[in-house]
Amino acid sequence: MSNPVSLEEKCINAIRFLSADAIEKAKSGHPGMPMGAAAAAFTLWTRHLKHNPADPLWPDRDRFVLSAGHASMLLYALLYLSGYDLSLDDLKAFRQWGSKTPGHPERRHPAGTEMTTGPLGQGLGAAVGMAIAEAHLAARFNRPGHTVVDHRTYVFVSDGDLMEGLTAEACAIAGHLGLGKLTVLYDDNRISLSGSTSLCFTEDIDKRFIASGWHVIAVEEGNDTAAVDRALAAAEAEKMRPSLIRLHTTIGFGAPKKQNTSGAHGSPLGAEELKAAKENLGWPVDPPFFVPEEALCFFRKAAAESAKKEEAWKETFRRYVAAFPAEAAEFERVMKGDFPVGWEKALPIYGPETKEVATRKTSESVLQALGKALPELMGGAADLNPSTFSWLKGMGDFQKPGEPPAHLEGACGGDWGYGGRNIHFGVREHAMAAITGGMAMHGGIIPFTGTFFTFADYMRPSIRLAALMGLHVIYIFSHDSIGVGEDGPTHQPVEHLMSLRVIPNLTVIRPADANETVEAWRSAVENGQGPTALIFTRQNLPVADRSIFGPSDGLRKGGYIFWESGKGAPEAILIGTGSELQLALAAGKTLAAEGIRVRVVSLPSWELFDRQPQAYRDEILPPGVRARVAVEAGIPLGWEHYVGLEGAIVGIDHFGASAPYQILYEKFGVTAEAVVAAARRLLGR
Repeated sequence: MSNPVSLEEKCINAIRFLSADAIEKAKSGHPGMPMGAAAAAFTLWTRHLKHNPADPLWPDRDRFVLSAGHASMLLYALLYLSGYDLSLDDLKAFRQWGSKTPGHPERRHPAGTEMTTGPLGQGLGAAVGMAIAEAHLAARFNRPGHTVVDHRTYVFVSDGDLMEGLTAEACAIAGHLGLGKLTVLYDDNRISLSGSTSLCFTEDIDKRFIASGWHVIAVEEGNDTAAVDRALAAAEAEKMRPSLIRLHTTIGFGAPKKQNTSGAHGSPLGAEELKAAKENLGWPVDPPFFVPEEALCFFRKAAAESAKKEEAWKETFRRYVAAFPAEAAEFERVMKGDFPVGWEKALPIYGPETKEVATRKTSESVLQALGKALPELMGGAADLNPSTFSWLKGMGDFQKPGEPPAHLEGACGGDWGYGGRNIHFGVREHAMAAITGGMAMHGGIIPFTGTFFTFADYMRPSIRLAALMGLHVIYIFSHDSIGVGEDGPTHQPVEHLMSLRVIPNLTVIRPADANETVEAWRSAVENGQGPTALIFTRQNLPVADRSIFGPSDGLRKGGYIFWESGKGAPEAILIGTGSELQLALAAGKTLAAEGIRVRVVSLPSWELFDRQPQAYRDEILPPGVRARVAVEAGIPLGWEHYVGLEGAIVGIDHFGASAPYQILYEKFGVTAEAVVAAARRLLGR
């Protein structure tokens, strides 16, 4: 006679077999981790996680991130069992068209899913950002006797997550910053898709994390819920270091032939093996998607007990409102994502008397003004503050609380500690992008980054996810073209504009002068539907006299008429962005002197322009004008969208070289003369 199954085992097996049944029905998915890590997930969700299924966006909830997104059914099973807006029918529709249970987790779909995961390492990187956001908002808003920000961030990671270089970057800075409210549960099952991890992953993970300043706890039997419970309590008690809980688990636990093999990782168990696993663990073979009533009640009761913490928090917040009404109103404002009234009045205006200035330098001035008007603005650079000017001077350095080191260099000034708004990411571009995505997901902060444009390549996976999730992140990229000059082709981003423009829901803006830079920043701040990439020059550019040229607020529509040679429909249209707008203008004046009616269009943002009504786009680029020339110091592919197949593009289809930038423009043929020649050819002159 088999031993009776305890209530706890029933709850854990409910997670396992809801996952395995859904994957079997879909004929695709990853059953291994949900079956192996179910006990640890059960312990976290029923004994430690602070959440409320009835209010998934409660600001002071704990954040749970499944970085190993391939194990999505683990999350969906937990959400269903806990009482989120997810039904058994939704689980049965796993990986199907229009379902609430996609193959990898998608932010807020279903409710309770904190972020979109799947590309390994991204969840852990973003979780570091969530922990940074919590620490900063706590420092900003908590008062003695009134704690309104006090929650933790939990992350489930796999071997694959920790193989990714991104996590080494992110965890190094998390340890440096002492993010004590970050807990990572590592599903150490020693199996990856292609076989045993001993084929490629033999480093001592405990020592790696200890060296990075982490608190490390080993749980030798991942099914031992008491040991997992003790480990989570120890992590919560550690205030000065993030914690790694290494769980020794068995992938595909319970499946007699496939457990502890790569066969359990990325494919359904198969009907016979699933039947054997259920029999092995004392679970009914039929019906599929079976959940004992007592197990469901246990999960729902645990979630209801956790939900009481929100009621207690609401009472705390009511007292906070009474004691600190201004701070409470500000907290509610930033968490809603609203802006202070009149914030845009802080933006500078540059008159014609302004000397030539690089757009990266103008961006610095705008950022200082915005920093004072928008206290939620927070970020930093990948060790490039002195070059990208992406800092908030005098607004504090986000660092582990305590006295700053003696003889400190490179600090931005102001407070030292979690109240600081400048993050020193170090030379960690990928982690920087992932972390700022997590900050945006957390809420209450508008994060920004800074680096050279060519290093956008290091950031691209995180930028793509930010666009996919619609996150409000601002990426500052300077040194935008062959204008970098002497640093040479490694630092000259000739292909990067096009590579970012093809990412859906990413707004790319390349302003042409100081006032366009102001408007670019305004657009980036106001664009809460997705990330924005601001592309700035290293070299100085003239500041257009707006009494002569088109108003710079046309940038907010993506493109506008910058200059025309006279009245009447144009015979030729010259289009430029950034530093090349001046080449288009010079070419336009040459053509005008020949009696040609010319229009020069500034088109700093394709995305903003394409969102405008067709009537506006036709007004700026009249369909009947076939003689169109675009000029940009980058790969020309893509400009056909605006100049048509009959038009001409002056650009660069090769890498750059090391020389003064004026020489490079001349040698590579990105000149006003080349634009003039192309226009004449199109006009048949």
